[in-house]
Amino acid sequence: MFLDLQPNLEYKVKDLGLADLGIKEMQLSENEMPGLMALQNKYGKSKPLAGFRIMGSLHMTIQTAMLIQTLHKLGADIRWASCNIFSTQDHAAAAVVKLGLGKVFAWKGETLEEYWWCTEQALTWPDGKGPDLIVDDGGDATLFVHLGIEAEKDPSILDKEYDSPDMQCLIARIKQGLKRHPQYWSKLAENTRGVSEETTTGVHRLYQLEEEGKLLFAAINVNDSVTKSKFDNLYGCRESLIDGIKRATDIMIAGKVAVVCGYGDVGKGCAQAFRGMGAKVVVTEIDPICALQAAMEGYEVKRLDEVVEIGDIFVTATGCCDVIRGEHMEKMKDEAIVCNIGHFDSEIEMSYLENNPKCKKIPIKPQVDKWILESGRSIIVLAEGRLVNLGCATGHSSFVMSASFTNQVLAQLELAKTKHPPKVMVLPKKLDEEVARLHLPRLGVSLETLTPKQAAYLGVPIEGPYKPDHYRY
Repeated sequence: MFLDLQPNLEYKVKDLGLADLGIKEMQLSENEMPGLMALQNKYGKSKPLAGFRIMGSLHMTIQTAMLIQTLHKLGADIRWASCNIFSTQDHAAAAVVKLGLGKVFAWKGETLEEYWWCTEQALTWPDGKGPDLIVDDGGDATLFVHLGIEAEKDPSILDKEYDSPDMQCLIARIKQGLKRHPQYWSKLAENTRGVSEETTTGVHRLYQLEEEGKLLFAAINVNDSVTKSKFDNLYGCRESLIDGIKRATDIMIAGKVAVVCGYGDVGKGCAQAFRGMGAKVVVTEIDPICALQAAMEGYEVKRLDEVVEIGDIFVTATGCCDVIRGEHMEKMKDEAIVCNIGHFDSEIEMSYLENNPKCKKIPIKPQVDKWILESGRSIIVLAEGRLVNLGCATGHSSFVMSASFTNQVLAQLELAKTKHPPKVMVLPKKLDEEVARLHLPRLGVSLETLTPKQAAYLGVPIEGPYKPDHYRY
């Protein structure tokens, strides 16, 4: 059923009565989010985001509520949707609404139709215009705007057949927008001056748009800030992966064979987590450098088809598509656990299960499904192949998200301050170091200081930055 846009709707959340719990959890998180609190203290009075409309498409969690609170205290007019149908914490969404921090359209367990409706609701202010700035996670809000404007120029893209249910829903909404006005999407985005992007997948999309000459506005690649990718992706996943699997299944991980598909920053965190719980860890990789890293950390590195019959737990962390396919699932041992911590739902071939009449789904509880396969064996699929840490748990901890979201706020401040041409940028190294510096006192860290002689020897300023842009941490 198509859901009509309601620009004057103030919010749509699961239950506003959950707000008090959300507010209490936000208060608890303050001590764990020193970066955001520092920005509130520094810019709260001057309000550099006053007059700017900010739309967010990012998991509506308690940590995101603190990000929204920070943007609001800096003066922004905010509308928000989640970037995953399962990731919203309903008490967090209710808290943001009750506190008057922004207009929120998000709840846990959205359908795909509802998800894209929420995204368009968040993109659309009551006067029919859109945001000045976007906070994106995975690129769905950016995709919505770009595809809408592309359809204005070439309506034939709306007549193509799309296999993805996500794309089918998105195309339906774009069609409806063009029925309202032939330049609906251009009008919506006419004041949009930039986006800050949170994830690897979203950044990949942005660079593709830039290379094709299709990027419509400036973009800041937050993902590749060191204090995001080397902390959120690694240390965040190291804790939240196990949290999701445990809450979903209560499985004993010690002694099990855990197969981690992909050994980037996310995969590294996952492998460390499984090893720390006593699992026997096997890594799969296509990249010889990542494979060598895994091997020298003591992990077995094999092809998936070599270990598919012995694995107890499989997690995808590649950012690619069709990593675990139907032929793999059919060979898995009975009640093997299959989950994803990469972005979207493309890493596990869910269509094999959903469109195969010989496969039977038995829901166990929300976001935990047993699938009986053609083989007669079964597998346990978590969060329908979407992010297990957010679908089955609450995502990353507040402290590591403070580092990520401090970068997001700094990116929004830069986009508000300066109108950049349509290109993809990263934050300067000095800001990256400052984000790290803001979080050190919470951990009791004391830094050494260079002497003038040492600084001259290294060829760096005493106060930093200490590494060149090309340095790989």
